[in-house]
Amino acid sequence: MVSVLLIGMGKFGRTLGEKLLGMGDEVMIVDKNEDVINSLASRYTNALIANCMSMDNLETMDIPSFDVCIVTIGEDFQASLEITSNLKDCGAKKVISRATTQIQRKFLLRVGADEVIYPEMDIAEKLAVRLSSKKVLNYIDLDAAYSIFEIAVPAKWVKKTLVEVNPRKRYGMNILTVKNGGKVSATLDAGYVFQENDQLLVFGNSAQILAYMNKEA
Repeated sequence: MVSVLLIGMGKFGRTLGEKLLGMGDEVMIVDKNEDVINSLASRYTNALIANCMSMDNLETMDIPSFDVCIVTIGEDFQASLEITSNLKDCGAKKVISRATTQIQRKFLLRVGADEVIYPEMDIAEKLAVRLSSKKVLNYIDLDAAYSIFEIAVPAKWVKKTLVEVNPRKRYGMNILTVKNGGKVSATLDAGYVFQENDQLLVFGNSAQILAYMNKEA
């Protein structure tokens, strides 16, 4: 469980807040819109109507006590920029800010954001990857070169053992786990036989894995 200060309760902020609550985190929400806060306050650990561009307002929130502060404002970049900077000046342990363009991302990092999220770009990239290969179901970037992919088992692997396919040597894929019909095989031995409906969680070089999956699609 982590303690979160969530600033900006628009559509994205509300969705994020609901997910955090569902995982049992302590969430304090802040928005300058009184109606928004009044409609949501009962669900959260704490709620405050405040303009976070004011240092005086932020200083009343005990910013260093939160594990992470998240600025989800998307429609007012000037506000997002100032709030991000002010949070760091108030001693925030970690600040995650939302950007809607790459230029915004650069400026947010410059004023102190520890991490910048770019929901629109993330969705577009994931959709592009899924559309480019019908066998790529999902993926998570770990850095510029490596990712974890959820893929449908390639047809030529079916009925073959892990050692016969040898995906690590041939295709640069490390098989993390296999899921089939709701059953997860957390550990695989060399004799595991791939089945037709297997879904694989694999780790490796993004470009290498995508090139192979696009070839197989």
